[in-house]
Amino acid sequence: MKTSTKVILVFVVCQILILVGSPYGYRAGLFDVMTALGGFTIAFAGGILCLLAILGVVITGWVRKQPLDKFALMVGAVLALVPVGFVLPQLQKANSVPPIHDITTNPMDPPVFFEIKKRRVHALNDLVYGDAARSAEDMEALQDQYYPDLKTVLTPLSVAESLTQSEAVLREMALEIINVDPALGVVEATATTQWFQFKDDLIVRIRSEGGQTLIDVRSVSRVGQSDLGVNAERIRRFITGFESRSS
Repeated sequence: MKTSTKVILVFVVCQILILVGSPYGYRAGLFDVMTALGGFTIAFAGGILCLLAILGVVITGWVRKQPLDKFALMVGAVLALVPVGFVLPQLQKANSVPPIHDITTNPMDPPVFFEIKKRRVHALNDLVYGDAARSAEDMEALQDQYYPDLKTVLTPLSVAESLTQSEAVLREMALEIINVDPALGVVEATATTQWFQFKDDLIVRIRSEGGQTLIDVRSVSRVGQSDLGVNAERIRRFITGFESRSS
């Protein structure tokens, strides 16, 4: 029984190493993004297998009335819960949002990137709104279904004031400001995720129309088919920050 417990402990430690090593291996260029994300899946499945194995050891020991190393089994269970508890919310999130990575407040006329185009030369995702699998109309329908709150912002501020305020909000959000162009009325910025250091690009477009100032935002991931809702959440945070400053 003690041998089984030791094997489980070694196995669960391996799952944690896979969990932690996947993003760092990707960042170091040791393997591609699909391999890295696959590591998360392996760690998750391995964690579940460890929990089942621990349960099996406990039941077997109880039936055969054999002594158990309770402390080691508890440690193993806690360690096994690490990859399970980390990956499970990501899987749940993936199932609750559409498998898209390009979100905007104006699907009919999405803002166009300028300076950031130069930084996306090696990006796996392009900047065309919609793709071979989904047209722009399909993208709009998905956004209306999942993110109906993301709409063009109307403000009484001038274009210049809105530009300054937009830059300030993006800095508060810890985004890297790439381009501020008063002539074009745009602010471009890049966000970097914590674990994998993925880059997501965001643009704020500001226009004057009919005596009002219209603000549209677009956030696009460079990697991945699904963004797990982070681009929509980023736009939502920007709008909240902008409107709170305006009130």
